[in-house]
Amino acid sequence: MPTTTINDDEVAKFGALAEEWWDPKGKFRPIHKFNPVRLGYIREKALGHFGKDGNSMRPLAGLRVLDIGCGGGLLSEPMARLGAAVVGADAAERNIKIAKLHAEKSGLEIDYRAATAEALAASGERFDIVLNMEVVEHVDNVPLYMKSCADLVAPGGLMFVATINRTARALALAIFGAEYVLRWLPRGTHTYEKFLTPDEIRALLNRNGLRVSDQTGVVYNPLRDAWGLSRDMGVNYMVLAEKPKLN
Repeated sequence: MPTTTINDDEVAKFGALAEEWWDPKGKFRPIHKFNPVRLGYIREKALGHFGKDGNSMRPLAGLRVLDIGCGGGLLSEPMARLGAAVVGADAAERNIKIAKLHAEKSGLEIDYRAATAEALAASGERFDIVLNMEVVEHVDNVPLYMKSCADLVAPGGLMFVATINRTARALALAIFGAEYVLRWLPRGTHTYEKFLTPDEIRALLNRNGLRVSDQTGVVYNPLRDAWGLSRDMGVNYMVLAEKPKLN
């Protein structure tokens, strides 16, 4: 197994698209469409877990959040607006440059770093919330990556994982449909063999000391042109895990 989680081809692929991160009609349009449902899920679960006031203007104030594989900052920025102290990390330096520029224009203070999960974990960084969203299917050495992400969660903290299931339906919809027919994503964005099942994600989380407390499917409604939560985890899904508090 490689001793790094970096997949050079994946880093180059997303780095080449860096300037398009904030174009809602561009190549990252699916992520812009996906953002509201994942943000709503994260907000709801974080408020409940940490006992925060959802009516506050900055309900996540006092929490430290890591957005690993942050890309251009599509998730980091709204988390910062919710009051969290956000670190956005990505292996592609071009993504970090774009994220920094956009945050400055938006008047947001976000600690963006060109770094990997394993490097952050080795430095002793710890976070109340680790956002591991649509990244695991793009890395090498998945066991090392998931261990590093788990190590980054502080005792009593949360990790959110979003990815794509390894099913025939996911192959048809997430790759052939999204990349070749509808052209929502550039061809080659995903590799079917790198998808992980919910059981595999749960096993990796449990192995590294986290307890799965919730899971949900995410499905696209073409009539509403919007994503929503669902019991159907056959294609896109999210998993929430907790790290026990220290005694």
